[in-house]
Amino acid sequence: MTSSIAENELHSHFEETISADLRVEPRDWMPEGYRKTLIRQIAQHAHSEIIGMQPEGAWLTRAPSLRRKAILTAKVQDEAGHGLYLYSAAETLGADRGDLTDKLLDGRQKYSSIFNYPTLTFADVGVIGWLVDGAAICNQVPLCRSSFGPYARAMIRVCKEESFHQRQGYELLMTMMGGTDAQREMVQESVNRWWWPALMMFGPPDDRSPNSAQSMKWRIKRHTNDELRQRFVDMSVPQADALGVTFPDPDLRWNAERGSYDFGEPDWTEFMQVIAGNGASSVERIANRRAAHENGAWVREAATAFARRASTKENAR
Repeated sequence: MTSSIAENELHSHFEETISADLRVEPRDWMPEGYRKTLIRQIAQHAHSEIIGMQPEGAWLTRAPSLRRKAILTAKVQDEAGHGLYLYSAAETLGADRGDLTDKLLDGRQKYSSIFNYPTLTFADVGVIGWLVDGAAICNQVPLCRSSFGPYARAMIRVCKEESFHQRQGYELLMTMMGGTDAQREMVQESVNRWWWPALMMFGPPDDRSPNSAQSMKWRIKRHTNDELRQRFVDMSVPQADALGVTFPDPDLRWNAERGSYDFGEPDWTEFMQVIAGNGASSVERIANRRAAHENGAWVREAATAFARRASTKENAR
């Protein structure tokens, strides 16, 4: 009975913290559902950053100039850092990084569907920077106000770097659009392939999203999937006009009454297929991640042995 009363008091304090728009910290009491939801979301986010190194990383040896190679190398390194920040945030909730990796490799945890599409031309590097990182920014800026402290603080740096990535991508596309007809056609073809997958990045429609309502209630998320998708479309259309490209959506038009753009419905059957592991590059992405994990085993073992030895020496003093 006493234990039940104490837990009720802890739960009330948690709800008051959320209602007051304050931060929940790792040592604070939290409902198990809140903890599990955060681990799932942060792990998926971390996995996406690490897997997301692959599509653009494939072009590191084929960049058209040393400048473009340096820019792309810096970006890929940033994505690795984002993954590390986020795995660390998940660890504050009691998650084990090795266990999260195992769950990714055997399919028990997911990553963003966007990274299961191939990068066929160098224009894809620019379009990923513009559209994919642009969609990520729409998703992630509100997470800087997430109710869980470590996640919110990690996102501040992540968003600053993602904003820089988007500008890099847009600058690359502007350069290509000022080039030859073949370059302009390459950019438009890339935009045609990436537009709909970028819209799917925000997740399924609100009436088909199983986790959004609770995440909103706990203020882990601040906006619904559809709200964020609309914000992204409204942001992207003027940028496309300035760039000189069009989006492959016959239903895309300005709605003066709403003060926003109307747009077509993404192919949610395709989305579910990609999420299920049937994307064009799904097998390749996980195979590459598994190989990297296995090839890096000796590094982890050496680091663990070094840390153990250093601890033994320190304790012997």
